[in-house]
Amino acid sequence: MTQLDTNLDDATQVMQSNMQLIGRDEINDMEAIFSLVGAVDEKGSHAVVDNCPALFTWDYEKGFRPALDKLYEKAKRSQWNGSTDLDWSTPVDQEKLAHQAYVDGSRGPLAAASLDGTALASWGEKEWVTLNMEYQNWMLSQFMHGEQGALLCTAKIVETVPWIDAKYYAATQVMDEARHVEVFSRYLDSKLSGHYQMNGHLGLLLDDIVADSRWDMTYLGMQIMVEGLALAAFGFMHATTQEPLLKQLLRYVMADEARHVAFGVLSLQELYGQLSHAEIRERQEFAFEAALRMRDRMQGQEVWDRLGVSRHDAAQVTLLDPDRVVFQAALFSKIVPNCKKLGLLDAGDGWLRTKFTEMGVIAFEDWEDTTLDADANAEGSPVGRE
Repeated sequence: MTQLDTNLDDATQVMQSNMQLIGRDEINDMEAIFSLVGAVDEKGSHAVVDNCPALFTWDYEKGFRPALDKLYEKAKRSQWNGSTDLDWSTPVDQEKLAHQAYVDGSRGPLAAASLDGTALASWGEKEWVTLNMEYQNWMLSQFMHGEQGALLCTAKIVETVPWIDAKYYAATQVMDEARHVEVFSRYLDSKLSGHYQMNGHLGLLLDDIVADSRWDMTYLGMQIMVEGLALAAFGFMHATTQEPLLKQLLRYVMADEARHVAFGVLSLQELYGQLSHAEIRERQEFAFEAALRMRDRMQGQEVWDRLGVSRHDAAQVTLLDPDRVVFQAALFSKIVPNCKKLGLLDAGDGWLRTKFTEMGVIAFEDWEDTTLDADANAEGSPVGRE
């Protein structure tokens, strides 16, 4: 058995179907995707049972894993203060920015989509500007919820990972994630016009990651998959936003996120060479499930629900927007090369390669993995690097 003691047997491991993994047979069933809308939790909190063991180690030798130790030293020198390093006095006129997006892009989101036969065909300037504002509220809210998920998961890694160098680095990431939750929450509260509940697909994924007792599944789900997609999404928003405070905030967060994803790659690379075929297959399946959950959450179901647009119409216009399809695929530009570096793409019979091909994202396999990212290897706070 491996150190994970997963109790899997190569001979009895059965490949799960799409229905078992994601609750539907067809990965592009838009009606099913749009049927899952995140619910508002009236209690103000959400509990997930987490039965993972808290693991002490008596091996305190710092630097036994040099790559992790190097990352830890960089992290200590790269901290920034969300209260003082961002200029919160910067005025933000969200409605003006939303109107400009409407003017620049004809109608903002879904600019290339066909609206024929849907309620959106009769929309005018007011409705599209409202959509632009609501979509920004929704997107930043999902970033905030995802960062809290990362906060919980990284604290869990401190508890469960057996290596002291990994515990040291993960502790710095806990501070990073607290700062990220803080700044996204403050931006939403003080600069935008409302919060959204957690997206249903994102919520299911975070529940799965937190509930799994195995430390490497926390790494795979959060460090590789969720943080990998977030890093790409932050990059797109940073490149397109004209709002200076948000651009600065995203730049600082991205500098942290690159280290976080590299932390996951460096840690799992060592472990995955020790796992059995059945154990690797389970991780391939989990990566595929996570990939679909994150792709599906980008549809913004909660926005359409709030605006009173039927799920049928929302699904139709989203499916027929070629720009959106390209954007969603590009969000995997960090995930696919990292999965390849970890050996997950081609392990066994190449099952994950086949699944990523079906999703239309395999073209990113030879892009730079995050261990080579400039931010992951940079020295000092991103504030000092501006």
